Amino acid sequence: MFDLVKKGPATYELPQVAGMQVPGLIIATEALLQEIEMERPLEQVRNVAYLPGIVGYSIAMPDIHWGYGFPIGGVAAMDAETGVISPGGVGYDINCGVRLAIVPEKFREISERDKEALLLALFHLIPSGVGHGHKHRKALTHADYRNLVKLGARWSIQQGYGFQSDLDHMESNGCINWGDIDAVSSYAQERGSDQLGSIGSGNHFVEIGEVQQIYLPEIAAAWGVEQGQTYVLIHSGSRGFGHQICQDTLNIFIKKGFAQGLPDRQLVAAPINSPEGQTYFSAMAAAANFAFNNRQQILHLVRQGFNQVLKIDPEQIRLIYDVCHNIAKYETHMVEGKPRKLCVHRKGATRAFGPGAQELSPVFRKTGQPVLVPGDMGRASHLMVGCGNPLTWCSSCHGAGRAHSRIQSMKSWAGRNPIQHMKEQGVHVMATSKRTIAEEMPDAYKDVDVVVEAVQEAGLARMVARLKPSLVIKG
Repeated sequence: MFDLVKKGPATYELPQVAGMQVPGLIIATEALLQEIEMERPLEQVRNVAYLPGIVGYSIAMPDIHWGYGFPIGGVAAMDAETGVISPGGVGYDINCGVRLAIVPEKFREISERDKEALLLALFHLIPSGVGHGHKHRKALTHADYRNLVKLGARWSIQQGYGFQSDLDHMESNGCINWGDIDAVSSYAQERGSDQLGSIGSGNHFVEIGEVQQIYLPEIAAAWGVEQGQTYVLIHSGSRGFGHQICQDTLNIFIKKGFAQGLPDRQLVAAPINSPEGQTYFSAMAAAANFAFNNRQQILHLVRQGFNQVLKIDPEQIRLIYDVCHNIAKYETHMVEGKPRKLCVHRKGATRAFGPGAQELSPVFRKTGQPVLVPGDMGRASHLMVGCGNPLTWCSSCHGAGRAHSRIQSMKSWAGRNPIQHMKEQGVHVMATSKRTIAEEMPDAYKDVDVVVEAVQEAGLARMVARLKPSLVIKG
């Protein structure tokens, strides 16, 4: 086990050794460190610290688990001039993220019959599962791609999928400005051509339930969130489009020899300002804008479903926020008392800007940024507010984090009925594949309540509301 040094509440340092450019920083409680297998993820934290141009710390959130190159739950900031950009620091599912919407209807006032009808309607409206997209919708053309990459989520809104006001409730207003479709292979475009407005597979979902508890009434009131309200949580990313961009880039970077000198070739990284680094940056931003459009169109389908079953006006279903948790972005942070432009990699981590951050929409500048932390489908999810902690480059956790692998979860549920088990827990779940449900059972994840308590204890974000799932669609 690595020797960690406690630096503060729920904050530990992984000491610097030869080869590491910076120390590691682990956000976790002692209980979290003891209950999970940490050897491999901590080794990845150490390996990330070898990357050229890294500033501050190689950081791990309390939902950390092993990933490709970087740990999932990892954060690293690189100097914008001398640093590198690493596809492994973003992940295959570029701009995988979460959005939260609030429905005016109290959840307990919706009849059981209508809840079942709503779940069924949404399951039929929203494609889910491996490779599944819209069979009857016109495939994206190259011109469509060019426009959606340039405009971000605004493109879908112009096509009738949502409202102008939605944009103020998205990270970066739903658009990463430097996207360039010419940096993207034709095969990546082909893979994503029918996938806007679809969930995908794995841990992606649409979740509906009740705002169970309010912790910060003033913040909740400012955002229009009340106890007992119905909420919708959407988790999806850039589908096959982003996956192929990542794979294409890894192939190029490895062929170019950019993995030389690194402790793990999965960390392969190009200098940010090299032609290869800039091409990936532009392609990654294109995938990020694809993902913003994907979640925008899923929300549109959710609004349609509520209108069909409960006759709720789509405009009454308000988007609270949409966050990225697989992204690399230019941001300015204070380093040794001076503002410095950095490329912040967040992989399985969420931006958590505090009050006054100029990057936030005016609606959130006073309160700080909403931070969305989905848990598992049986226990809870959380709405938090960012504190803007400079130690983690204003970052927070992104979810509960896996406690067991998908294979382990499958084995533990072999011969049992996970759908019936969830129903007995008060959760109705539908999925394209029963295997997915077994892989995604609550016991495969850490307790999200414990994870967000560590985040709050470390001063990264504060708990605003606890959300209790009841209706779930999985891939």
